[in-house]
Amino acid sequence: MTLTVEERAKVLVEALPYIKRFHGQIVVIKVGGNAIDHARDETLLDIVLLRYVGSAMSERLGRKPEFKNGLRITDEKTMEVVKMVLTGKVSPDLVAAIHRLGGQAVGMSGEDGPTIIAEPLDDTMGFVGKVTQVNKEPITALLTRGYIPVIASIGLGYDGHAYNINADTVAAEIAVALKAAKVILLTDVPGVQGVDGQVVAVLSKEDARHRIEKGEVTGGMIPKLEACLRALDGVPLAHIVDGRTKHALLLELFTEAGIGTMVTP
Repeated sequence: MTLTVEERAKVLVEALPYIKRFHGQIVVIKVGGNAIDHARDETLLDIVLLRYVGSAMSERLGRKPEFKNGLRITDEKTMEVVKMVLTGKVSPDLVAAIHRLGGQAVGMSGEDGPTIIAEPLDDTMGFVGKVTQVNKEPITALLTRGYIPVIASIGLGYDGHAYNINADTVAAEIAVALKAAKVILLTDVPGVQGVDGQVVAVLSKEDARHRIEKGEVTGGMIPKLEACLRALDGVPLAHIVDGRTKHALLLELFTEAGIGTMVTP
């Protein structure tokens, strides 16, 4: 369908207040594996555009997974694979794609700096970690020079070991540390679904907690909602958005209706 000149102008006018609102702001974006595979160039092009509006950063995660409560169990060999995939393949590929699309990006691991300090999450989870501290200086140094940081969700423990950390959690912690305007978790589902199967457009913190406690939210959506709740400790809004939708970021940020689920304080 071809838009008329008036229709195109209407789209731009609708976007203007949101562009002004996010000018000079930081938006932390978590990019999930399946989501980025469906609409990679569109998503990264959105991120490049956002860099000219404000700032953006991305995280990605990567052996045959075993999960507990929505989190990937990580033994020592799996940890080696995670590091190899994230820092040796995924991050360089994303950085190259961003450059091809007109942006400037630098790939980094949470170990670098170190930016992300971690400790074991649970004795039964192997080298799965939780964030204990985010050192924002390596990130802000890149942002102030105009680069998009592409951050692998690996943390460095006080014991010297690397830890695999859920990327949603990392996004939330980074967003809080940077006092970001938003955190957006791109995933491969339309958003949080109610018992009727419909996407819930807006969730309050209390409603989100209630749905987790009642078992209405299961699997990988649990850490996503928990990450949103953590982010709201210092970030005004958190979003869970279907990254398979082309230009999902622009639809969420720059249109009145938005898409996916927005979690509010």
